[in-house]
Amino acid sequence: MAIDYGRRRCGIAVTDALRIVATALATVDTRQLIPSVKKYVAENEVDAIIVGLPVNLNGAPSDSQRYLRPAIGELRKAIPQTPIIFWDERFTSTMAHQSMLDSGMRKMQRRDKAVVDRMAAVIILNSYLESKAYKDSLDIPKEDIQNTNLNIHDTE
Repeated sequence: MAIDYGRRRCGIAVTDALRIVATALATVDTRQLIPSVKKYVAENEVDAIIVGLPVNLNGAPSDSQRYLRPAIGELRKAIPQTPIIFWDERFTSTMAHQSMLDSGMRKMQRRDKAVVDRMAAVIILNSYLESKAYKDSLDIPKEDIQNTNLNIHDTE
């Protein structure tokens, strides 16, 4: 599961059982994030929750982290059995907009910020699934792992 956290709403994405591809699940009001995630985790198998970590282009923490970190701290308390991993989310909104353009979405649909939030969560989760960090968490021989491109990430 991945979360694109925002002060007003959060995009949520999940992966298929084989953990090959991410798909958009929902956009929820930020105040409903914890109950929504808690319910989903109780009803579905979730190995980890990947949370987009907003950082500046130079890798320094963005101002948005002052809202995100306390909220995710509360999520950790609500579901302590599920690991939460922060993941670099630079450019995910831009990539979401580009994906929407490429898919032929109409202008009015692209203006829907809830759609952008879901798409950003999908991009975050796909990025994690394609990463060395995820592949290292599996019991796959190192010689079978290809295309690993790990950026800076925080598992705090």
